[in-house]
Amino acid sequence: MTRGRGRTAPRNPGVTRPRTAPDARRIAETVVSCPGVAALTRGRFGTATTYLPGGSVPGVRLHDEAVEIHVAVRYGRPIPEIVAEVREAVSPLSGDRRVDVTVEDVTDTEEARKVGSP
Repeated sequence: MTRGRGRTAPRNPGVTRPRTAPDARRIAETVVSCPGVAALTRGRFGTATTYLPGGSVPGVRLHDEAVEIHVAVRYGRPIPEIVAEVREAVSPLSGDRRVDVTVEDVTDTEEARKVGSP
């Protein structure tokens, strides 16, 4: 029996399979349901967006090693608490990726509706 070069990868039980990509839409829904989060934002230069067939998910960007989330938070609660809640809520959906949360703005209740719009 001979082995061909480059035809198939040898089976190695120590090698992990590629992870499934997280669902950006589900992550976005989870983030905006967190207390203290006013809205998802597109980031400083508008690049914090996941592009999918049929649309995009602003405020969530998926990387190989991390899920990047950009939010505006409501005034009144400590920002580190809100960030910790977002990380905890998103972690089960991240596919073992690190969850990075960037707070782009702090708003009051009246401004919260305007922040997420382009």
